[in-house]
Amino acid sequence: MGFCGTTKAYCGKDCRGGACSLPAPPNNVYVPGIVTNAFFNGIVAKSARNCLGRRFYTRDAFLTVIKNYPRFGRSGSIMDSKREIAAFFAHVTYLTKHFCYIEEINGRSKSYCDTVDSQYPCNPKKRYYGRGPMQLAWNYNYGAAGKSLGFDGINNPEIVATNRVVSFKTALWFWMENVHWDFASGKGFGATIQAINGNECKGKNRAAVRSRVTYYVNYCKQFGVATGRNLWC
Repeated sequence: MGFCGTTKAYCGKDCRGGACSLPAPPNNVYVPGIVTNAFFNGIVAKSARNCLGRRFYTRDAFLTVIKNYPRFGRSGSIMDSKREIAAFFAHVTYLTKHFCYIEEINGRSKSYCDTVDSQYPCNPKKRYYGRGPMQLAWNYNYGAAGKSLGFDGINNPEIVATNRVVSFKTALWFWMENVHWDFASGKGFGATIQAINGNECKGKNRAAVRSRVTYYVNYCKQFGVATGRNLWC
């Protein structure tokens, strides 16, 4: 409300009509047919056998969660759908090291508390370090995710590392809120890196960007699709 205009800056996921074009309805791509057992387990298989994440992250949990996100992997053409799914799992693979890590390494020593944020003030007894497939971090993300998904992200951030369904919910929530629409509009994989961790871009962490891109290219090959433009950020 109160945010009106006719240029692209006013359009996107929150468009309700008017000068903007409403997003096209989801296509009929069957996401479980792309994220097969072989694909998902192939990622897990590359992690060390003693990784806690191997028993925590499951394809069933992922498939349960995507029922609440009908646009995930279902925007544009079939090729676009496969590229988005490849992009999502490329980042998840990089962030969790093939579904090995549930929590950020040495995360307990970090608070990730933005004291300027007044909407979701930190609980001084809690730490908002990276957890889950997308390594959700910062109090404002935990607070917003919890409000949207129905859990207390400020006072119980640990649930993201103890409940596999909630964990995947936060990953899909973050993706759909911050990444999906840029990717669906054709900005390319590089835009997803910028959205998730822009501090890696413009040469600041070439190794991290290279790893993310490598996973994306690999998964696109597995799905039989071209990567599209703008791989880098």
